[in-house]
Amino acid sequence: MLHDLMTPEKNVQRIMWTGTAWFIGAAGTVAITFGLLLASGWRPSILPPFLGVVFWVGAVLLALSIGLLGWSGCPILEVSVPVADRNKTRTMQIGTFLYIIAGVICFFAILMGPAH
Repeated sequence: MLHDLMTPEKNVQRIMWTGTAWFIGAAGTVAITFGLLLASGWRPSILPPFLGVVFWVGAVLLALSIGLLGWSGCPILEVSVPVADRNKTRTMQIGTFLYIIAGVICFFAILMGPAH
């Protein structure tokens, strides 16, 4: 039997709240980080070709992760609460995983590239 905190209704409510918080945090940290990088004069074009590909793969995954986190926090319940519970749980988990991995990929490419 599920604990009361893990019922689909409670889980969907929690994910909509935490998904919104993760979305705001992820979008904000990406905007600040890349805004500061770009303001300093850094551009992806200074990266060697291989690192450029690595960077852009990371950037696409980062954008995907923010989209998944945004969907998790969206108050749309799709078909039913059990379906929303399953889907929002998956998008929250995958979005969080991709956010962490994509950040590592992007910064690996940036740090391995030349100093400007």
